[in-house]
Amino acid sequence: MVESFGFSVFLGTILGFLSGLGTGGGSLLLLWLTVILDMPPETARSINLLFFIPSALVACCFRWKQGSLDLKTVFPAIAAGCICAGVFSWLGMFLDTGLLKKLFGGLLIAAGLRELLYKKKAS
Repeated sequence: MVESFGFSVFLGTILGFLSGLGTGGGSLLLLWLTVILDMPPETARSINLLFFIPSALVACCFRWKQGSLDLKTVFPAIAAGCICAGVFSWLGMFLDTGLLKKLFGGLLIAAGLRELLYKKKAS
């Protein structure tokens, strides 16, 4: 059942919705593919990247229509993100994946702690 086409469309819809809200639908997709479907991590990461492209484009279009997307900030961020993704994907072929997993885990923990402990300044 969980590998059927209909269920995949349903799950993709839910995760796309969560991605549009900015809640990390891609991370949930990775968990689903690796833990539930027992997919190799390399394949799951590739699928996650392909899933992210249309999800991000649609979410950005809506944010732009709402007026909450500053293009002067976005384009340098896109350029830097593409350059860094390319460089570190290339470097990843030469680095120990165990180290990369630990660094990424540390990044996720730090980001989660920041979200939990961050308080808005009163204006």
